[in-house]
Amino acid sequence: MSRSIPCRLAAFSSALTALASPAQAHVKWFAPYIVGAAPQPVGATLANVWFWTAIALVLGFFLATRAVERTDLGQAVLAGFDRVSAPLWRRADDFMRAVIAAFFIAVFAVGGVYLTPDLKTPSELVSWAQLLIAALIFSRRTQPLAAAGIIGLWVLALRDYDIFHLLDYLALGVSVAAYLVLEASANEDWRRHRFEVLRWGVAIALMWSSLEKFAYPDWFHPLVEEKPFLTFGMPRDVFIPMAGVAEFTMGFGLIWTPLVRRLSAVALFFIFNAAVYPFGRIDLVGHALIMAVIVLIAADPERQVHFLPGVRRKLAAVPAGLAAALVLFTVGYWGLHAAFYGREGRAGPAGEMATHTFSPEHPHGPAATGSTAATEYDHGPEIRPR
Repeated sequence: MSRSIPCRLAAFSSALTALASPAQAHVKWFAPYIVGAAPQPVGATLANVWFWTAIALVLGFFLATRAVERTDLGQAVLAGFDRVSAPLWRRADDFMRAVIAAFFIAVFAVGGVYLTPDLKTPSELVSWAQLLIAALIFSRRTQPLAAAGIIGLWVLALRDYDIFHLLDYLALGVSVAAYLVLEASANEDWRRHRFEVLRWGVAIALMWSSLEKFAYPDWFHPLVEEKPFLTFGMPRDVFIPMAGVAEFTMGFGLIWTPLVRRLSAVALFFIFNAAVYPFGRIDLVGHALIMAVIVLIAADPERQVHFLPGVRRKLAAVPAGLAAALVLFTVGYWGLHAAFYGREGRAGPAGEMATHTFSPEHPHGPAATGSTAATEYDHGPEIRPR
């Protein structure tokens, strides 16, 4: 019986990895979309049998992992993680600071973006600010200034992009900025939470972005049509909801108990790397910070659970916690979208409702004159997609 449990864990993990591999390429970087378009009703997802199939698979994986974690075998697996990752963990801060600096040097070299490939800007000052942020990271005295710069770039992007769009990057940006402040702090009671802040930031970012696959499955159709191998032979309308569940639940796994979060991090590491081949270096640069954090989550030897420890250690808390997270994020996503754009969403050209752009020159929204949906992204020819 003890041998069958690890085999089942491996099978579930492989299935989830296969489901989510191409899903981790951020759709807004590679396909047209309209942020203000009305999302698909939540009821459509709840009526989808493949959504519930994926939920059942994930719950089986999490429950099996938690059952193993409570045994001597689970503790031995965690000890094995510790031995393998100890050299990296001893230099965890050096690793994270180097990756943050490298990320900002990379986006400086790319030029014309705020923080990610879809947040384009014609301002050269933004690129030089990114290089300055990278330089400030190499001294703990100036790390808080680098953190302020990261938040500043996000705020500056509000000039050109709706806040709902920028929510995709808020949790990650805030967590990286908070890490830099906490890592430079002389107060050890504060500093010891620096990696936990990163973990929560990435988890929230993944859970939030995964909801696009339920709200806007049409956004993913151009990618699937262009690269049909991404679905591993699965029908498009089967793959997309199951990939959304995989992404959401592995993000959820990053904030659960030690074995669950470390296995989730390992799966995510392979998933993000698998997405680099079909989508190229833009995907690698854009996801560099997330990939660095999940490496540290896999290496983190921390056994203590700080938030609701008594609850999260119970097996029954797994389905309850996952259900609560789904409800919270779903209400937040659909509720905020309705608050910003109204229940019917933002209309496209001539009042037509759509989820995709009507002009290849403006990949992030319609470019029709007078269209409210064009307002957010119509920056002119100097920032056309490269």
